[in-house]
Amino acid sequence: MATRMRLKLKTVFVLYFMVSLMGLIYALMQLGQRCDCTEHDMPKDRIISRLRGELHSLQEQTRKLEATKQPEKNPAAPFLPTIFVITPTYARLVQKAELTRLMQTFLHVPQLHWIVVEDSPRKTALVTDLLKKSGLVYTHLHFLTAKDRKLQEGDPSWLKPRGVEQRNEGLRWLREDRRAPPGEDGQQGVVYFADDDNTYSVQLFTEMRNTQRVSVWPVGLVGGMKYERPVVEGGKVVRFHTGWRPSRPFPMDMAGFAVSLRLVLTNPEACFDGEAPMGFLESSFLKGLVTMDELEPKADDCTKVLVWHTRTEKPKMKREDALQAQGLGSDPAVEV
Repeated sequence: MATRMRLKLKTVFVLYFMVSLMGLIYALMQLGQRCDCTEHDMPKDRIISRLRGELHSLQEQTRKLEATKQPEKNPAAPFLPTIFVITPTYARLVQKAELTRLMQTFLHVPQLHWIVVEDSPRKTALVTDLLKKSGLVYTHLHFLTAKDRKLQEGDPSWLKPRGVEQRNEGLRWLREDRRAPPGEDGQQGVVYFADDDNTYSVQLFTEMRNTQRVSVWPVGLVGGMKYERPVVEGGKVVRFHTGWRPSRPFPMDMAGFAVSLRLVLTNPEACFDGEAPMGFLESSFLKGLVTMDELEPKADDCTKVLVWHTRTEKPKMKREDALQAQGLGSDPAVEV
């Protein structure tokens, strides 16, 4: 559109210049000549008709010149590796709110594929409808966590790891779906594990886009600290700033790293160990993929916080429970 507008303006300017120049040449040619007043005696309509003819002729010449020009080539768009985001989720009052917030963040991220894995024996209508309306490229999976692996009412959140089977199901799908045919490279991409109760800056996805093996960055509001982060010296991760068991192989939060798709596909045994001791879940996945020396620090050498471990407070339903007891509870058909 802008190119056509520039061409039109250029054409008008050229025509205006040529008509003006012809008028000037004509005037100069008349200097010193006897006055021929016949043109002044011509009807105005004939003069306008003649000028229109000359203008039409100039327009034809301009069009012919433009037709011989080579069209401008649009620069090729840079190739963007796909970011595959694996999100485990489970049914609860704030589930739709959490997924909606996450979805609206992802809409600002180009070339993203969202893999949502429900902790459920089947796909639920709530998540199915949300994904259909999301506008995102997505894959919807489900995998039910065994009862003995689930947290019970009143259990502290750290007692048992959550989302283990669902993350592993997402990895299984990637290894089957992204397995390239012989002679083709289908391994371009990045894998990130994004829980639905965290908060993510769009900039984080730009940082991880070109991960070669495992990229790392700080996570805010985690582990009872303002932030946890890899400590970088000379461009290398040398230790971790954390308040709990820094001797762990990779003392990081799930939100603090991304893995290249190629590394995931070429190491089919790498998965999360649901039996790992508390705090060792991330290490159980990473220890067979990378060494600390191979970690790729992002976010300005791990000095910028771009993701926050913001767990949503569980809503208190005292008034709802009281109304339910009176038979006046909220309509269950209204989806929250």
